[in-house]
Parts: sequence; C-alpha cells; structure tokens
Amino acid sequence: MKTILKITKNELSTLFYSPIAWLILIIFTFQSGMTFADAWAGILRSLALGYNLYNITERLLLGYAGAISGMQDNLYLYIPLLTMGLMSQEYNRGSIKLLYSSPVSNRQIIFGKYLSMIVYALLLIAVLFIYYVFAAFSIINIDTPYVFVALLGIFLMVCAYAAIGLFMSTLTSYQVVAAVGTLAVLASLNYIGNIGQEIPFVRDITYWLSISGRADTFFRGLVCSEDLLYFLLVIALFITLSILRLQAERTKRSATQNTLRYGGVILLTLVIGYTSSRPYARVYYDATEMKENTLTQNSQDVMKKLDGPLSITTYVNMLDEDYYRGMPRYYNDDNKRFEKYIRFKPEIKMKYVYYYDKVANPRLQQRYPGLTDEQCLEKICEVEDVDVEDILTPEEIRKQEDLSGEYNKFVRVIERGNGQKAFLRIYDDNYRHPSETEITAALKRMVVKSPLVAFLTGHGERNINGAGERDYYAFSQYKSFRNSLVNQGFNCISLSLDSLDAIPNDVDILVISDIRTSLLDREQKIIENYVGEGRNLLIAGEPRRQEQMNPLLALFGLKFMPGILVQESKDFSADLILASATQAASELSRSFYRMARYGSKATMPTAVEIRQVEEKGFTLTPLLMTDSTGTWNELETTNFIEDTARVNPAIGEIEKAYATMLYLTRQINGKEQRVIVLGDADCIGNGELSKQRNGLDAKNFTLVTESFRLLSNGEFPVDTHRNYSSDRGVHLGQKAGIWINILFMGMIPGILVLLYLCLWWKRKSK
Repeated sequence: MKTILKITKNELSTLFYSPIAWLILIIFTFQSGMTFADAWAGILRSLALGYNLYNITERLLLGYAGAISGMQDNLYLYIPLLTMGLMSQEYNRGSIKLLYSSPVSNRQIIFGKYLSMIVYALLLIAVLFIYYVFAAFSIINIDTPYVFVALLGIFLMVCAYAAIGLFMSTLTSYQVVAAVGTLAVLASLNYIGNIGQEIPFVRDITYWLSISGRADTFFRGLVCSEDLLYFLLVIALFITLSILRLQAERTKRSATQNTLRYGGVILLTLVIGYTSSRPYARVYYDATEMKENTLTQNSQDVMKKLDGPLSITTYVNMLDEDYYRGMPRYYNDDNKRFEKYIRFKPEIKMKYVYYYDKVANPRLQQRYPGLTDEQCLEKICEVEDVDVEDILTPEEIRKQEDLSGEYNKFVRVIERGNGQKAFLRIYDDNYRHPSETEITAALKRMVVKSPLVAFLTGHGERNINGAGERDYYAFSQYKSFRNSLVNQGFNCISLSLDSLDAIPNDVDILVISDIRTSLLDREQKIIENYVGEGRNLLIAGEPRRQEQMNPLLALFGLKFMPGILVQESKDFSADLILASATQAASELSRSFYRMARYGSKATMPTAVEIRQVEEKGFTLTPLLMTDSTGTWNELETTNFIEDTARVNPAIGEIEKAYATMLYLTRQINGKEQRVIVLGDADCIGNGELSKQRNGLDAKNFTLVTESFRLLSNGEFPVDTHRNYSSDRGVHLGQKAGIWINILFMGMIPGILVLLYLCLWWKRKSK
C-alpha cells in the first residue's frame, strides 16, 4: 500500500507541476460557476416576477441547466487530456524501464497512477460540493440526498473515463495518440447502444455496453444497481486491461495467450453486466424527497394485486402512421417507459407483433399514390429493412387478436396469465405515450371492476357516439384522447329504457343530459327506483328543458329555475357564464383547488340556475358558482347577439352569485350515494371541451375528471399526483445575483489562478 501511495504522490506532484491539470481545474470551475450563476439568475428573476418557486434543488444543480448535471457534457473533453500522459510519458522518457527494474508490481504501478486520478476527481467533486454548500444555506429545505446521488454520478463518470484513459495511455508512447484514442473509445461506447437492435440478445449486450445516458439516473436522484455496477465494471475492466498490458510488456507470452487473457476479462465483464441488467437483479434507491422515480402509492397498490404472469404485447400495423414507434430501434425506450412497473413486477414480458391491415392514414396514400396495401407494405419494409414474410396478414392477425375495435391503430394489449386483457393506446397529443395515470388505469381494470357509465338515450339526450359540438364522444369514448373516460378506467354505454324494467345492476353511474322530450311515467319510475337504491348519477340541464327535467330534480329537492343565467362581459356573449370553483370544491379535489388558486374558469354557455326547493336528506355542496356581481338570471332577453341583457329587479332578476354545479351526498342502504347536477350540458360537450378563447383559461375537462372521480368513489381516474418537494423558497433577494456572479465566476476561479501562479513562481525560483 505504501508503494501505491508513493506512486500516487509522485504522479500528483507531476500532474500539478504541469499547466494542463490547473488549466482543466480552472476551466471546469469557471464553467460550472457560470452555469450555477445563470441558474440562480433564473431563480431570482422568477422570484422578482412573482412566480411560485418549486423544485429549486433540481433547477439549480441537477436539471437540464443545473451546475452539477450540466458538467457531464464537458467531462469527455477534460479527462483524456489528464490521462494521456499517465503511462505514455513513461514510455516516451524511458522511465518505464526503471519501473520495470524496480521492486514494483504491475498492479502497484497501475493502482498508484489511477489513484492519482481518483484524487483529481475528488477535487472536481469538491468544486461542485461548494455549490451545494452555498445552495444549502440559500434554499429552504434543500434536497440533500438528491444532490449527493448526483455527485456520485459525476464522480463515477470521471473515474470511468479516467480508467479508459489510463488503459489507452499504456498502448502508446505518444500522448496525443493516447488522448485521441480515449476520445475514440468514449465515442464508441456512446454509439454502441445503436448496434444490433434487431437481435434481442445482441441488443441487450450493446445497450448495456453503451455509456450514453448512464449518469442520467443519478441526476434524477435514482441509484440503480445496474448503472452503479456498470461504472464499477467499466473501471475494473480497463484497470485490469491496463495491468495485463504491462504484464504483456514484461513477460514473454504469445499473441494468442494475450488475446485469450484480454478476451476472458472482457467476456467475464459482459456476463456480469448482462446478468446485473436483468430486471430481477436490479435494486433501486430513490433519493428524491417526493420519490419522483418511483410509482405512486396507488400504482404500487395495483401492482401488488397483479399476481401471476403479465405480458405487454405491442401490435404494430405497418400501414399506421405510428408504426415506427414499435420498431426494434425503440425497444429499449419502451423498456424505460415501463421500467417503474417492471421494478415492482420483474416478470413482465414485452412482446411485439407486426401486421398490416386497413387503417385511417391519409399520408400513406399521399406518399404512395395508387398503390395497394400490399405494395405500400413492401415499400415500407424495404425502407425499414424488414422481411415482408415476417408481417402478419389481415387474416392472420384477426385470428390472433381482433383489433378492429381499436381501428387497427398502434396499440398495446396487457394480458394476465388468467386471460384478463386491457388496451393501452397512444394519444393525439404532444406526449403521445401513456403516462403513469393511463398505464395504472389499464392495469387496475384487471383487479377492480371498471365503473360502467350508462348515458340515457331516447329523449334527445347528448350522444356519446356523435362528433357534433353538443355530443359527448370526446370525453366518454374517444380512444385517441388521453383524458377520455375509456382511457381512464371507465366503460361507457348508451342506455335506452324502452324495453327495460330497471336500470341494469352492473351500471355504476347513470348520466342524464339535456332531456328534450318528457320521460314516460314508466321511465320516470325506473329512474326513481335507481335513485332509491342509492346509486350514483350525473344530471346536466339546459335552458328551455326545465319542464322536462325538473321531475327528475324533484327527487333531490332541486329545481332548474326558469330563464337563463347571464354575465356582463365586454369580450363574450352575455349567456357565456365563467364559473369559479368554490372553497368547498377545493377541499374535495386537488384539480378544483388548482382552478380556484390560479383563477381558472369553467365556461358554461346557456346555463340555468340550480336551486334547492325542498329538503330530501341530501347534503348539498356547491362546486361551481358565478361571480356575485354582473351576473343574474335573465327572464326577458333571449337574443343576446342583437339585444343587450339588462338586469330588471322588478321581475325578479337579482344580481348575485348563482350555483351552476352541485354535489349531493347521503347515506342510504349502508353506503354513500353521490349525485352531481350541472346547470349546463354544453360545458362538457365536444365543442366546449375543444374550444379556446383568447385571454381565457378554461378548465372544463376538470369538470369531467373530477365529477367521475367523485361518482366512482375515487377509484378512477387513478390518482397519481405527487406533492411538490419542500424546497420552494430561498433566503436571497434579487440583488444577490451580482454577488453570486462575482463569487462563482470571479473569486473562486481567481483563487485557483493565484494558486497556480504561486506554484509556478516557486518552481521557477528553484
């Protein structure tokens, strides 16, 4: 050990007597200090503008432009310059012969030189640690474990790069060649993850070998045994190769023997690495305060109930516009997408099936005009280098899985060993892929009964299969819409009472919207029985429908009042109500809380007042209210385009706040019955959900998600929210920015420059 430390001391002395080590340290300090100061400038600017701060630790140190994580992109330039002379200069000066003739082993030489690089790596970490110390005194409740995990990631990167550089320096007496060789190896390790993606075993090996993004998990605050072992194995591999290289110089072995030794070490490393990368072998530690890298508790509870085998089969229609998302080059991305779930159920199997069939894809015919589906398939397969014979025909895929209900689009089928299935889709939005909420909802369908939502039909109600502005297709069963009920764990059907004596027992939520013709006495009685059984429902009214719908509301002691609610506005029609979430709504739902906090509105065209006229044993909670000024129930004006609505107290028009959404509950038959009443059926229609108005932040879809969350007793949509971390404030003011710039971009790098100049002057004096 003394010999190793002596070699380390000599190497450090040589290193710091050269300008290159000081130059790298100074540049590293200046660059990281500049990044840190810029991050602080953004924080202080946001504070001055009145924005709420959150995740400050990540924003300053670990995010996209963080002082710690931001330095990983520069390390590959610094380390080769440091390591290029570790052994090359020994060869070049001829001092290697002295080392060989001395009582120093090959291991001691390599370990001693590598230990000097570890010391230098600790110096770089010390620079970054200064930023943590400053941040710890400046941020309220800094997330310390998160920072330490990120520092570990940087340290491992430097050590891995140094091990590679050390080995390359053993191969040549030219330092520049050693540096370039190190860069070449690093480039190869970055690129190798793209090789052999079509061959499963090769894909796993090359993906494990890739160093690209290996430290990203650390910068997210997650320690995964696979990534930790990767760096340790890379370090061990190249240190061992360096020792073998010196042994080859000092002993007479044939090229075959040396090749076998090198190959054996590499093979052993690959075997250990491949084994450690298997899902069942991974161990995780999530250092973030809010466990950002781990499934939420609700998702974990679902995973615990999913006993037995589980597979996720991706069906890729080669004629679909999204086919490329299922190609082999994206398999590893898919594994990352489901890694949080695989962590809790390592036996999950990922499968891929390729086929072709009719699909709505206008761009296909634009690209290949006049060609048949088979000819288009041949063109695509030629580009993708795929054998057409491996693609299932329409007849073959229908025997395996009928995807006509999914319109033959890109879709995943989750299947348990007991045969239960659920569909997982991609969506027509910017993110495209399902989030934890949608994935868990699909999985939860297999362990909890999906709520069945029945939409009453037969009297002009809103249609869940229609695409018109007044219809309910978007929020109910539009499969390409992320937030539709069908993608959030619900099943939706249309229900006519023509041939029924009662609402089916499997119906969990009944929706009655905008009845245009009065219910028959028999139908009224069926609904009364449904309500009497304590089952849940949603009722949505409209102006001029009061007579048809008030018999239903009488069951709850409510009434849709005559007239139409209006609101004074310079920008919008008077019959557009901008309703706000109440304090009571905020206490019931996080989404309603955000609506109230940020001043978002629910847009309700042509709404009616809901009034309690009789006590029926229900507890009433207003969820949405109009403004208390400038709003009244208009009883005279009906044309709001040509006429101007004016409040007329003489006929009972009173300017006040009106309830437009009520939540009713009562205990009956040993359970809680829940009812929601909306004063406007348009507010959740296709048109209003997709409409945007300048200068207006509308959150109408919150009405849908939160209404059905309440009506399903909180089972769906699955709640996967995370609270903000507690690092949401700083002790600094806006004027601190200039001092941060001076300290981290001027003083600290300046101190290092002075230290180097002093050392240079001392050496020159000698």
